[in-house]
Amino acid sequence: MKKLDRHGYLFIAPFWIVFLIFSIYPVALTFYYSFTNYTGAEGEQLVGLANYTRLLGDTYFIEAFFNTIKIWGLNFILQIGGALMLALLFSDLQLKLKGLAFFRATFYLPNLITISSVALLFGILLDWQHGSLNMMLMKIGIISDPINWLTQPVTAQISVSLILTWMWLGHSFIVVMAGVSGISKDYFEAALIDGATRWQIFSRITLPLLKPILLYIMITSLIGGLQLFDLPMLITDGVGAPDGALNTMVLYLYNQAFKYNNYGYAAAVAYGLFAITLVFSIIVFKGMFRKERSPKGA
Repeated sequence: MKKLDRHGYLFIAPFWIVFLIFSIYPVALTFYYSFTNYTGAEGEQLVGLANYTRLLGDTYFIEAFFNTIKIWGLNFILQIGGALMLALLFSDLQLKLKGLAFFRATFYLPNLITISSVALLFGILLDWQHGSLNMMLMKIGIISDPINWLTQPVTAQISVSLILTWMWLGHSFIVVMAGVSGISKDYFEAALIDGATRWQIFSRITLPLLKPILLYIMITSLIGGLQLFDLPMLITDGVGAPDGALNTMVLYLYNQAFKYNNYGYAAAVAYGLFAITLVFSIIVFKGMFRKERSPKGA
C-alpha cells in the first residue's frame, strides 16, 4: 500500500510542478518586486513600502480607479437589468414566449467574438466622419452634426460600457435563465391563483430565490470589470485617451511596467488591485447575504 501511495504522488507531480512554476512562482516574484525599484535591469534595490506609499497618493491611479468603477458600474446595471428582463419575459407563464433556444444563442453570439474584432468593429461604427452610427442618427434627424464619440470623456466611457454590455448580456442572460428555470413552477402557479401581480411574483419569489445566481454574476462581473484592459487598450492604443477617461487600473499597470519600465511600482499596483478586488468582493458577498437582525426579546 505504501508503494501504491508513492506512485500516486508521481501521477500528481506534473500538475504541481506546472502550478508552482507558472502560478505560485510569478505571484511570489511579483510580491518581492513590489518592495524593490526593479526596472528590468540587474541590481534592483529594496525600497521597503515606498511603492505602496506612492500608490496611496498617486492621483493617476486614483483617477484610473474611478474610471474603472464608472465603466463597470454602468455596464453591470445594464447587463444585469437586461438579463433579468429577458429571463422574466421568457419564463412568464402568461406570455408563454417561444424561441428561447434561438434567442439564447443570438444573445450569446457576441461573447464568442474576439475582443480585437470587437474593437475594430466599433471603431468603424463610432468613427467621427464616416461612422455608421453618426450617419444613421443624422439621417433620421436626431443629431445635426457628427459626434466624436471616442474623443469626449463622458461619451467615451459610455461607449465602452455599452460595448461591454453588448458582449456580456447574453452570458448573464443564460446564467439568470438557468436560475429561473431551476425555480419550481408551483410557486408561480400558486401566486397566480392567489392573484399576485407580475411585480409581486418577481419581488417576492423570483428575486429572493435568484440571490445565489445574482451573487455569482456580480462577483465575476466585478472581478472582470476591475481587470478591464483589452478594450480600452485597443481603442486608445494604450494611451487611455481622451483626457485619461479610458485609463483603467490594469491599463495604468501595463503602461507603468512595459512603457515606463517601472516594474517594481507596477508590481505594487498589481497587489493594490488585488486588495481592491478582494475588499469589494467581500463587501458584495456580505451585502447579499447579511443576516437579518432578530427582533429584541425574540
